[in-house]
Amino acid sequence: MTRLGGTGRPATGVPDAEPPTLIVGVHLVLLDEGLVLLGRRRNTGYANGLWHVPAGHMQPGETVTRSMTREAEEELGILIAEEDLTLVHTLHHLDADDGRSRLQLFFRPTCYGGQLRNAEPHKCAELRWWPLDRLPDDIVPYTAHALGEITRGKALSAVGWPA
Repeated sequence: MTRLGGTGRPATGVPDAEPPTLIVGVHLVLLDEGLVLLGRRRNTGYANGLWHVPAGHMQPGETVTRSMTREAEEELGILIAEEDLTLVHTLHHLDADDGRSRLQLFFRPTCYGGQLRNAEPHKCAELRWWPLDRLPDDIVPYTAHALGEITRGKALSAVGWPA
């Protein structure tokens, strides 16, 4: 049995530390008959040349759903109502490049308005639909992981953490 300290947490003898600062990423999973929409990144400073789902970061003052709808409009020119987003996967990612902890949230829309297009050609070389069971080799690794977990119906995973 674990003995709890007065705070409701296990007593560890370690002074309380500041809570971690997480970077929150939002990712749009657009699926159509077994295909997923991916964009080839360019001029972004991260994973240039690799395929990735449309994504971005939560900005101060935004909810995660507002962040996702903003990114969808900025990157794809489509409009999604916040209530039309379903959270399909949460990935806790320890980034090997910078050692930062990131919470990656993957959303699937039930519907959207507008014509899907590459609205940021300066950041995305091309958009392409890929079969979920034959993703490109040059895909962002955590994206491939998350899409696999989504396909298996798993809501939560972690990558990059020591075993």
